[in-house]
Amino acid sequence: QVQVIESGGGLVQTGGSLKLSCVASGRTYNTRRLAWFRQSLGKEREFVAAISWTVDNIYIANSVKGRFTISADKAKNTVYLDMSSLRPEDTAVYYCALQTRRIGRYDSVETFDFWGQGAQVTVSS
Repeated sequence: QVQVIESGGGLVQTGGSLKLSCVASGRTYNTRRLAWFRQSLGKEREFVAAISWTVDNIYIANSVKGRFTISADKAKNTVYLDMSSLRPEDTAVYYCALQTRRIGRYDSVETFDFWGQGAQVTVSS
């Protein structure tokens, strides 16, 4: 099995920065992509960013482009989400997800196979 664990959430003021980390463990040899999604209260889970594990592809949602950066340390099976210029609308639970299937979109909740428990990010105005 695969375990995915996020860390680094917290409370920050508008305009501030925060960095999330996600470590994958277990049977990770079939990893195709790692991604970040977020879910605000009363809303559906939405795509934030994704990184391919075997090729150099990075995907960023338009809503966070220019403010958020995804990166990875593949030797440590770790992916990061650097968030800057944070806004109150970025407040959400941020989930790390791992995809193993060979066919599937990078931005769809349904195509990711393993999920973390989530990390709360709160941006105060």
